[in-house]
Amino acid sequence: MKWVTWDEPGRAGVEHHVLWAPDEASGEQSVSLLLRFPPGAHGDFHEHLGYELMLVLDGVLDHSDGISYVKGDLVVEGPGTEHQMSSRTGCTVLAIRTRPVEARAPQKPVRQVGVVAAP
Repeated sequence: MKWVTWDEPGRAGVEHHVLWAPDEASGEQSVSLLLRFPPGAHGDFHEHLGYELMLVLDGVLDHSDGISYVKGDLVVEGPGTEHQMSSRTGCTVLAIRTRPVEARAPQKPVRQVGVVAAP
């Protein structure tokens, strides 16, 4: 499986493997990705324009609202939700989005990202 570093503003260390991507010709906007967060990696803070489903396959996924999800946890975010995901310990996640996301700036305090848990 080929992993590619996700280089976008606000992201650090996240790798992804595309299972399917949006298709402009058909108007399909959904995307499915395997995401790999090494310890300390994080995504950007963003708002969902559609639904997102995240299944934690391994490790611990940290949500900017303070909740941590472990292997087997299913997270569903609805349209209009805002968050930043990270992992202090590392994790692998299946993510499916029905529509794109838009980068945002947090309007309230959020969990600090990029901090690796002590051994």
